Amino acid sequence: MSRNKLMIVISLMIAFVMLLSACQPATPTAPKEFTFGMLLVGPYNDRGWSQAHYDAGKYVEAQLPGAKMIYVDNVNTTGRPGTTPAQLAEDLVNQGAKLIVFNSDDMKDSASEFAKNHPDISVIMASGDQSWKDGEAYVELPNMVNIMGRMEYGKMIAGCTAALTTKTGKIGYLGPLINDETRRLAASAYLGAKYCWTNYLGNDASALSFKVTWIGFWFNLPGITSDPTQVADDFYNSGFDVVISGIDTTEAVAEAKKLTAAGNAVWAIPYDYVGSCEEGKEVCLGVPYFNWGPAYLKYIKLAVDGKFAAAFEWNPPDWKDINNLDTSAVGFQKGDALSADAGAQVDKFVKELADGLNLWTGPLALQDGTAYLKDGEVGTDQQVWYLPQLLEGMEGQSVSE
Repeated sequence: MSRNKLMIVISLMIAFVMLLSACQPATPTAPKEFTFGMLLVGPYNDRGWSQAHYDAGKYVEAQLPGAKMIYVDNVNTTGRPGTTPAQLAEDLVNQGAKLIVFNSDDMKDSASEFAKNHPDISVIMASGDQSWKDGEAYVELPNMVNIMGRMEYGKMIAGCTAALTTKTGKIGYLGPLINDETRRLAASAYLGAKYCWTNYLGNDASALSFKVTWIGFWFNLPGITSDPTQVADDFYNSGFDVVISGIDTTEAVAEAKKLTAAGNAVWAIPYDYVGSCEEGKEVCLGVPYFNWGPAYLKYIKLAVDGKFAAAFEWNPPDWKDINNLDTSAVGFQKGDALSADAGAQVDKFVKELADGLNLWTGPLALQDGTAYLKDGEVGTDQQVWYLPQLLEGMEGQSVSE
């Protein structure tokens, strides 16, 4: 074979091999690993606030290839004595975390301290207002994002549900500690209860009793807080037949279940976690819950892409479907104990909210009688967020002693 013919054959063989290679499926590139850390104020499996965050982290892992969550739970003075959230965040960074989630308002100062000292680490603060330029606690932290769901809507739905169910006209609210967040959420539950009590049932507002008792923290710390089991029992034993929980755990449901088994007609509405009715289906009227997954996914993706920047988000429900776990920051899951008639009225109330009903509209007065919103005045985000007292018509402390 001549040299020229040989070269032609070799060229054809090379071209054939290249063509064959081009037809083979490309080997997928392994996703780049991104580790994010989470500090949980309570146990990761508390059936409440902390589990809702933990499950959101698992959601991110499932949705974002390469994402890996590491966490520390029971981040509080009793669970981790002698340490601060900022110190525990340092530990997570040493394990490879490039983003840290601080999941409680109780960690606010520590989160700000950590963000200042670690400008190269992205920080998500669940609740808090440090990054809100129109807020009272604004701090310029380029690497911090505040995320909160507009649970005011969820609490309004809970209040409505309680009002439609109570036989005694007495609703108890099991509150955690007292701050801006907990005041406005308790007040939102009251507004929802009063609206459905008067507009759906035709009752006089003065015939509705709504009492708040605070335990002193987000969940029971023996020897430090009031015992939430005892507080729930005190409500039920004094004629309050529905207890709305504002704490991270499910004592109100557990006690309602015991009392119902003993022949009493009482109900409970837990908080935070979509599955918390499982603790007592027969007494659970429903649960307003947070869904942190979509917001966490958004900002962790931005961190992966190097586009993370300071922001403040106070996210409403997705009114097309408040229980869509891919889109809605806040939901309300109806419980088995809710009657069909009451459930239909709850649906009607949710639709009213979706269509623009705003219960933070005057006239509204504070607990001490001071006018807060004039007749027809719609509360601003600042007026709602920084509610200084409970509202007129509510019983209970407005400020810590």
